[in-house]
Amino acid sequence: MRDKHYRSVLKAVSWRTVGTIDTMVIAFFITGNLIWALSIGSIEVFTKMVLYYFHERAWEKTNFGRIKVVKNDYQI
Repeated sequence: MRDKHYRSVLKAVSWRTVGTIDTMVIAFFITGNLIWALSIGSIEVFTKMVLYYFHERAWEKTNFGRIKVVKNDYQI
């Protein structure tokens, strides 16, 4: 199967939404100075990698936006 372009766009938008929510939640709990800001950035690197893995696996379970490539099973 091949993915349609809008599938990639939807995946990018949905991933960015998940990433932004993750950042906002972390920023809500950690506030104010440079050390904390660096902490948020460091935490975000790892949390987004883990979230992306599960996000990608969830998208793998759906066929939305995919094109099934059919190969001929005979030759003339």
